[in-house]
Amino acid sequence: MITINYPKHEFRFKKEDDKEFIFDEVRKQWLRLTPEEWVRQNFLQYLIITKKYPATLIAIEKEIKLNDLKKRCDIVVYKNDKPWMIVECKEMNVALNENTIEQILRYNMVMKVDYLIITNGTNIHAWHIADGKANEIDLIPDFI
Repeated sequence: MITINYPKHEFRFKKEDDKEFIFDEVRKQWLRLTPEEWVRQNFLQYLIITKKYPATLIAIEKEIKLNDLKKRCDIVVYKNDKPWMIVECKEMNVALNENTIEQILRYNMVMKVDYLIITNGTNIHAWHIADGKANEIDLIPDFI
């Protein structure tokens, strides 16, 4: 499991009709603040601020077609014009288990990335995909 320190960030919030919203700086839009969105926004800031991933190379809720089903990858990072990393976010009280791993592996059948990450904000697991095998790693890769 990977441990990271989330950067301090001044998120923008607003409230409308008793519903809270957070401003997504990557998509440039207000989104309903759900527990999963909170994890996604914090992890995005970690990738952008701490790991120096270019925000312009990050897609959020990227739609893919898996057989006849439409699915959405929480975060996809591109490198050299190709998908390079998929991040699947769950809310904090959701355990990262075999179902979460199977979900991201199914997404990778379409995306074929080098790195897979699952997180619930507190727990983070990551794998490097090489030679058809997923090897668990203990650091989020730098964007070089």
